[in-house]
Amino acid sequence: MLIQLLFYNGRIKFNHWNPVKFFIDNIFLIAIVLVSGGALLWPSLTVRGKRGSPQDITMLINRGKATILDVRDAKEYAEGHLPDAKNIPLAELDKRLAELDKFKSRSLIVVGKSDARGSAAAAKLGKAGFGDVVNLEGGVAAWQKAGLPLAK
Repeated sequence: MLIQLLFYNGRIKFNHWNPVKFFIDNIFLIAIVLVSGGALLWPSLTVRGKRGSPQDITMLINRGKATILDVRDAKEYAEGHLPDAKNIPLAELDKRLAELDKFKSRSLIVVGKSDARGSAAAAKLGKAGFGDVVNLEGGVAAWQKAGLPLAK
């Protein structure tokens, strides 16, 4: 416990630091710090698996050791997809995992409309035993924004 000696009119006065009083006096500031810290950490804590930028994904594809899995709906896939991407919508992924067994030894790049779908698919694939699953950060929108080609 922190003890401060204070001199008042020639007398020594002990001033004990009281942590409970400090907590009560500063509860509002402590709450703000905890909430803002949690808000900053939340995206990092909720992301599952590895993520890659469009440039990282391009390098994986160019090495020839990656398979692209597009987990968007068939309509979204038809509007434009990454070249050579295999389409299995997220809703059907559990039923169609056997189609991907031959790709377990390769990197599997998961592409969704957004990070949410891609992360959900990456988590399912990780539980199914796929070792190297990489989620395209930002989804197809980030791919287009980077000026990279889409196939139709």
